[in-house]
Amino acid sequence: MAIGLMALWSLGALYVLLGYRPGGPIDGLVGASAMVPTGIALIGVVWPPAMDSRRAFVGMVWLGLAVGLLLVPSIGGVLRQLLARGPQTLLPSVEAAYPWLLALAATSLFSGLGLARRLVGDAALSRARVWRGAFVAVGLTVVSGTLFTGAAVGNDIALRNRPAASSRFGPTGGGQPPQCGSEIRIGASARVDLRLSAVVDNHSAGVVQLVGSRAGADVRWTADVASELALGRFGLARVGDRAWTLEPGRSWARIGAASTEGDLLDAQVLAAALAGGVRSTAEDHGLEFVEGARSRHCRVAIDGPTFLAAYPQTHWLTGGDTLRRWRGELDYWVFTDGELGQAAGSISGPASALGVGGIQGTIETLLTATDRDDGGSVAPPAS
Repeated sequence: MAIGLMALWSLGALYVLLGYRPGGPIDGLVGASAMVPTGIALIGVVWPPAMDSRRAFVGMVWLGLAVGLLLVPSIGGVLRQLLARGPQTLLPSVEAAYPWLLALAATSLFSGLGLARRLVGDAALSRARVWRGAFVAVGLTVVSGTLFTGAAVGNDIALRNRPAASSRFGPTGGGQPPQCGSEIRIGASARVDLRLSAVVDNHSAGVVQLVGSRAGADVRWTADVASELALGRFGLARVGDRAWTLEPGRSWARIGAASTEGDLLDAQVLAAALAGGVRSTAEDHGLEFVEGARSRHCRVAIDGPTFLAAYPQTHWLTGGDTLRRWRGELDYWVFTDGELGQAAGSISGPASALGVGGIQGTIETLLTATDRDDGGSVAPPAS
């Protein structure tokens, strides 16, 4: 078990050590600090904890398995982030950091109990070893967590407002993004991620999480939906004059391509909500770096029917309601290549539109179009 934990921590540290190169002043220190948990796991290999009963042994096995269950998806997330040239920071949020912290604490306890056995001896009372091991675990967790967090956050602060060497959001070199009212376009191809979340009086009323790609007028995406009106995985694909849909519990089924005209993701947002006349009144919120790529942040007012036209996937949250009494704002970011790379916004109105009892409902959205113009293509679903 100890060898397995050390192997997992070593794999995660290796990814950071070799792949994390955003160009900060202490990139190497971040990678080196990521190796510290491997050393903590090594303590458990040299001095494995000794259990005095079967119950304690089973508990220790479950502790090790819990570390593995936390680390495997977290390591996979870091790998995808590094390969996709994603966010420069390794700790973008509390949600991203807490699995690592829990795994670190559990690993420290595992190794701490073994170190306590070495310090106080096998003849010492089991309770004394447990308390000594817990004390050691707290110390190891605090020291290791502080070293890595301090290095990662410090490097991120140094990189703030500095162009990255490359970015999935677009060019990182010189030049200025176009003005909010100027002509903007979409990439010839893009990887598109979309999240829609509904809230009624500060309580969740549904979520749509969509991942897909677009190449010209060809598009393919899948969406995980959980709302009062729909539950499961849905999807759509269109390649040339052929189209397919995916519904929960079923495989891809052929449909008419004409019925998919309004599901082009970022292209649909631009056509329905960011037409030239709308952008002429946009608020200019200045220049920003989005993962190292220079962009102009703009904002327009939006009503419910326009929001529905821009994001047709909203019907999984609202059913047949037209949201005619809903109002809100839509922010969009245009990059130095003149292309739309991100759009985020929210609209609010009567909660009855969401099929949930309450006073005020809100729908928030975040769409990102990354790796634009990379020459990608859309493959049809497997028959």
